[in-house]
Amino acid sequence: MRDLGLKGDRLAVIDMHTAGEPVRIFDATELGVAGETILQKRRAMSDRFDHLRRAMMLEPRGHADMYGAILVPPSDPSCDAAVLFTHNSGYSTMCGHATVAIGRFLYDRARRQGGTQTRFSLECPCGPVVIEVSPDRDHDAAPVVQFESVESFALELDDSIELNGFGRVSFDIGYGGAFYAILPSSRLGLDFYQTPLDQLIGAAGELVAQLRATRSFRHPEEPDLSFLYGAILTSGERLIPGELTHNLCWFGEAQIDRSPTGSGVSARLAIAHARGEVFPGSALPFAGPSGQIFDGGVARPTARGIIAAVSGRAYYTARSELILEDQDPFAHGFALPNRFGDLLP
Repeated sequence: MRDLGLKGDRLAVIDMHTAGEPVRIFDATELGVAGETILQKRRAMSDRFDHLRRAMMLEPRGHADMYGAILVPPSDPSCDAAVLFTHNSGYSTMCGHATVAIGRFLYDRARRQGGTQTRFSLECPCGPVVIEVSPDRDHDAAPVVQFESVESFALELDDSIELNGFGRVSFDIGYGGAFYAILPSSRLGLDFYQTPLDQLIGAAGELVAQLRATRSFRHPEEPDLSFLYGAILTSGERLIPGELTHNLCWFGEAQIDRSPTGSGVSARLAIAHARGEVFPGSALPFAGPSGQIFDGGVARPTARGIIAAVSGRAYYTARSELILEDQDPFAHGFALPNRFGDLLP
C-alpha cells in the first residue's frame, strides 16, 4: 500500500470456490489469536479481531453470501492446520465446502515447498477432520478432496412444529458438525424443482426463525456447538444410493449455500443411516443450487451415528490484497439496512 501512498491495514487473501460457494482464505497464524483450544480461539477472534472478519466478509470487499476460512495455529499438536470458519454474521463450527478448499490449498502449498503430503488433519471448531487429496491424472485438473467429518448423528427424527403459513410441518434434526433442520420441501407444499427459489428460501428461513425462537439444541459434549445453524430443504423424502439428490441450505442469517453443503450432507447421511436407508459402502451424489456435485457416503458407524465421507473439487478465483484505509468509513465493512429508518440517528 505504501506504493499507493495510502495509510491503513492490508489483508492478503486467497479466494477459491467449491461447487460455486466462495471461500476467502486468510492466514492469521501470526495474528496472535489466543486460546488453548480451537473454541477459545474462535471466541478470541470474535472478541478481538472481528473487525477483520467484517472487512473480509461484508460489502464493499465481500457480499451478503461471502464465506471465509481463517487459518490459526493448531491447538492440537497432531493436526497439520487449524481453521475458523466465517460468514456474514459470525462464525461457523464446521464447513464442508471450505474444508475441501483448504485441503487443496494445503496440498498445493506443500507441493510448492517440495513436499508430497496428500493427507492432512484439520482442526475445526467442531473437532479434527481428516482430509485426503487425490491428484487427478490430468495434472492441470483440480484434485479430488475428500474429508471424513466429525461424528454425525440424528438428534431428532419426525419432530414437528406449527409453522406460520404452512400448518403442522414435520422435520428431522441432524448434526454434521453443526445442527440443521432437514425436510423435503414437499412437506411445506412446495415442489422442489418447480417452486421459485425465493419461495424455498423464505420457507426455510421461516422454519429456522420459529425453531430458534421456540426450541433448544443441545450438543452432547460441547455447549459452544449447541445451536441451530440452519435448515436444509431436500428434493425427496429419502436417500437412495446412487441416485442424485438436491439440497437447498439456508444458514447463518439468511445465507444460501451454492454448494450441496458438506456438513449438511453429513447430517443427511446420519439421518438416513438412522432410518436404515444407507450403510457403509453406499455412495450418493448431492447437488446444491449451482448444480455441481459432492459425493457422500458412510465411512463407518459410531456409537451415536456415523463418520461421513464427503468429496468435491475446489478452484482458485483470485489472489489479492484487501486495503483498509484509515479514513474509510467502511474499512470494516457494512451490511445493507433492512429499512432506511435504520440509518437515522
